[in-house]
Amino acid sequence: MQYLRCFLSMTGLVFGSLFPAQVAFAQGAGGSSPSSVPGAASAAMAMGQPGNVFGEVPERGWYLTGKVMMDDGTVPAESVTVLRLCGGVNRPMAYTDSKGRFSYQMGHDSGDVLPDASVDEGEQGRVALMSPIGNSSHEGRLFGSADNHQLAGCRLAASLPGYRSEVVELGGRRYMDNPDVGTIILHRVGGVEGTSISGTSYDAPHDAKKAYGKGLDAAKKQKWPEAQAQFEKAVAGYPKYASAWFELGEAFQHQGDKSKAREAFLKSVEADRRFLRPYLPLALMAFEEKNWAETVNLTATLTRLDAVDYPAAFLFNAVANVSLGQFEAAEKSAREAVRLDTNHQYPRAEYVLGLLLAGRRDYDGALALLKSYIQRAPNAPDGESIRKQISQIENLARVQPVAAPPEQPAARR
Repeated sequence: MQYLRCFLSMTGLVFGSLFPAQVAFAQGAGGSSPSSVPGAASAAMAMGQPGNVFGEVPERGWYLTGKVMMDDGTVPAESVTVLRLCGGVNRPMAYTDSKGRFSYQMGHDSGDVLPDASVDEGEQGRVALMSPIGNSSHEGRLFGSADNHQLAGCRLAASLPGYRSEVVELGGRRYMDNPDVGTIILHRVGGVEGTSISGTSYDAPHDAKKAYGKGLDAAKKQKWPEAQAQFEKAVAGYPKYASAWFELGEAFQHQGDKSKAREAFLKSVEADRRFLRPYLPLALMAFEEKNWAETVNLTATLTRLDAVDYPAAFLFNAVANVSLGQFEAAEKSAREAVRLDTNHQYPRAEYVLGLLLAGRRDYDGALALLKSYIQRAPNAPDGESIRKQISQIENLARVQPVAAPPEQPAARR
């Protein structure tokens, strides 16, 4: 491991180069709350993916409505994100209400739903979870016109960590069709211990639930002081309301009060340790403060509770372990991040793993990953320095001594 330390120092691949200073950071949140915008955007640009390109703004749009239900016939106790899947791009379009219903005006310039940390996003915002929207011409052709019916290959799905969603096909749908797309069913994923729907929500008294709902409505309108007041009312009436504590943390976060946000997130964890959503914003706060041990602890807890839905948590765990000198643990987490990121939404994971491979002289593997990263994120803020690092590693690969051939036995005389 001493060689790896020397290598990182020699090539300038210290922590600052893993997540460039000019990239802004923010707290993130697992789950699908309409108020988890900073959480959503957190961990995003530091991953080095190109920014979003929104579709063309149409003159008029058309509606889709539907419902999300659990496979046991119950309504989700929390708001669920509804995604539009088109051409490999996953874009949040709506959130469900207290009865599981959702509606969305396609092509309407409403700003769309901002992504949260649990959604399979790209990397836009501030540190782990951006949302590549696709190019404007494609997006405009598909969704920008009220009389356009070319939705072939597009689907709707619900996003909730720990659950697998059935999909609704949109192919062939036309402007004058019935807007009701039906019901999207969520199935619990086996082997996931954590949950994005806290069990405490089911036991909340009526008044607390009512205040919580009002808080969510205010959060959707970005009326954060109003949302804060409602969530405070909810937790005052029901101190074990994990979801309300989480949302209160998000409201504080939006108002720039990190201290109170952290306190609320910790209260959420205390109320329900299997509730996934507070862990990532807490981990990102620790990450920003360079509290590497706490970052490792929080991300390890999150990935133990849900080892499927949070590749960004593995990525932050890897970077924190690098800073602690725990290179084997860092490589293990980086590999998991790359493995889980099947849609290449977090290309920074390839970069981190590439550095670790280079540090132990696996130059071919390192170059493949670093070049892949640059290809996926050509506009990364530190792209030029990374290209120089690639050249350095190529030079190291060229001068790497070739293993001596096995000694041949002496010829008999």
